[in-house]
Amino acid sequence: MTKASAALALAGVLAVPAQADADTLTISVYAFAQDAYKQALYDPFEDLCGCEIVVETGNSIERMAKIEANAADPVIDMAVISSHDALSLARKGLIAPLDIARLSNHAKLYPAAQDPLGDHMAVGYTFYASSIVYRSDLVEIESWADLLGEDLAGNVSLPNIVGTQGPLTLMMLDKAMGGDKSDFAPVISRIGEHADDIVTFYSRSSELAQLMNQEEVIAAPVGRFAWSRFKSSPLPFAWADPAEGQAGGMNVMVVTKGNGNEDLAYRFMDYWLSTEAQTRIAEALIDSPANTEVVVSDDVAENLTYGADLINSLNILDPAVIIEHRDAWVEQWNTEVIR
Repeated sequence: MTKASAALALAGVLAVPAQADADTLTISVYAFAQDAYKQALYDPFEDLCGCEIVVETGNSIERMAKIEANAADPVIDMAVISSHDALSLARKGLIAPLDIARLSNHAKLYPAAQDPLGDHMAVGYTFYASSIVYRSDLVEIESWADLLGEDLAGNVSLPNIVGTQGPLTLMMLDKAMGGDKSDFAPVISRIGEHADDIVTFYSRSSELAQLMNQEEVIAAPVGRFAWSRFKSSPLPFAWADPAEGQAGGMNVMVVTKGNGNEDLAYRFMDYWLSTEAQTRIAEALIDSPANTEVVVSDDVAENLTYGADLINSLNILDPAVIIEHRDAWVEQWNTEVIR
């Protein structure tokens, strides 16, 4: 499809009244791959809508805190966050239910992405697998339990408990230890016992990539969405296929309550969910598609969380479980791990 025909195909979805030409949409997003997102998503949408997208980045805690601090007069119109963070915002009354009738591409999504929180409080835009990235020339990874083994002592990094990857890592270590997903206290205690063997508890995938490229860390859990940072390295990084399987999750889109810019937010959300945009994002190896119509080559698919078979095999932690237990996990983590 040519650029011109793509623009015509989306005209019905993206037509913006003339008075909206000066509109600005402020979005809160993860910090990774922003240059690639600009080329694949932001710039094409701005060309079509005649608007401006202002991008704000940060880790989950920073971005959620900003939304909450400005609840009375929102400065963020739309955010993309983890499903459990979205549930937390929903329970605080900070995001608005979505009118899915305004999303022409909603029916194209995998069923799990269409209403991931219930009550249409969010819509999924990408799935991601999480596993262990490691130096294949230095170590072999067969189990999530290897993260706390002797071979990696002093050369491993784990995600911070409050980040997106933190609860997923606890879940998979729990599974490796024979747990049942109901109580992560033993896992946190085990991490505490090995705290001196862990180089750092990272907060951002960019931080982890730097540590691994500097050869300070040789193995760490990471989301598939950040795999390109490691695959492009001259060092021999590999993606583990542990005996317990891969963790997984979904990132979702939300609209802040009462922001006054809902029309443009819906237009951008619908564009992001379109087959054209999701294909372009997937082919650029930025994010994995939630749109079932996206078709990519085998080479591209190898780098993504792509297709129903893989998505259905992921170990996914219920976002409500994270919300209900997170405070207890953090308290124990601060006591036993961050000493």
